Amino acid sequence: MKKYSVFAVAREAMRHHTGWTRAWRDAQPKKRYDVIIVGAGGHGLATAYYLGKNFGISNVAVLEKGWLGGGNTGRNTTIIRSNYLQDPSAAIYEKARSLYETMSQDLNYNVMFSPRGVIMLAQTEHEVRGYKRTAHANALQGVTTEFIGPDRVKQLVPIINIDGPRYPVLGGLWQARGGTARHDAVAWGYARACSDMGMDIIQQCEVTGIDIENGQVRGVQTTRGAIRAKKVAIVTAGRSGQVAAMAGMRLPIESHVLQAFVTEGLKPVIDHVVSFGMGHFYISQSDKGGLVFGGDLDFYASYAQRGNMPMLEHVMEAGMTLMPMIGKSRVLRSWGGIMDMTPDGSPIID
Repeated sequence: MKKYSVFAVAREAMRHHTGWTRAWRDAQPKKRYDVIIVGAGGHGLATAYYLGKNFGISNVAVLEKGWLGGGNTGRNTTIIRSNYLQDPSAAIYEKARSLYETMSQDLNYNVMFSPRGVIMLAQTEHEVRGYKRTAHANALQGVTTEFIGPDRVKQLVPIINIDGPRYPVLGGLWQARGGTARHDAVAWGYARACSDMGMDIIQQCEVTGIDIENGQVRGVQTTRGAIRAKKVAIVTAGRSGQVAAMAGMRLPIESHVLQAFVTEGLKPVIDHVVSFGMGHFYISQSDKGGLVFGGDLDFYASYAQRGNMPMLEHVMEAGMTLMPMIGKSRVLRSWGGIMDMTPDGSPIID
């Protein structure tokens, strides 16, 4: 793999960029692998990468029915945080957040991690007590957060209306090392590293069945033929239930759409990520200047990767309540990611 660096860019500029090679190989499926991973999004590719890096397993195929990173990886609002109350949640999210700190160096690929800070707004006394409790829990968990007052919130995000009659800002839970990353760059960086380890990333290869013999998985059927493997991992986000059903498993989950939106590019107005729980609204500003924001789940099961007008109206209303000035910006596009959720929001315990 050619190492990316400022010197490589300068060298290629001198020869009109004719020396760049593909970031990852356009692999053809083999008949057999040690591991098959279904889903070439961020989680699927990360699974493959750490199998190779930490355990030396490189005879791996990552299968994607569409294009790499075209599912939920390319359909989110890029927020990275670990300020969770419960110990198991805080542990796994802090581990994930910490990986982003050195991910660009580890992968030799700029994932544009921006630890700009995340604020979870408190707008009722109940939320104030809850976030103070979370800050104390985070201190015990080794996660750095603090509860800040409304004046500090206004200092960090001047465009917030902290005196709103319906949703006054009473403070917020502040995680300085939370932030955002470029979602598709994460997928591309992992794909490049996996390919360099000899793994096959196979796009346009939909899994249509899972082969089971004597109670053990033996491989998968795909639109590009049968592929055998000792292990098959399902890393397909909102499609997990569908793929698991091919193996005869019924997962206790539902798939819901989570919508997001982006505006035209603006001059810098929001330096941090802001979450407005009372209005089910969160927002940040991208490197290109667009305001990236979203709301709550659509509370009906669906596999539609698109938005709808009722949710759009709800999200815009919440945003205008918190930051009236953003009403002058024009929304360019919206999209939907598919979330796999348990009906009551509780973990699956087997």
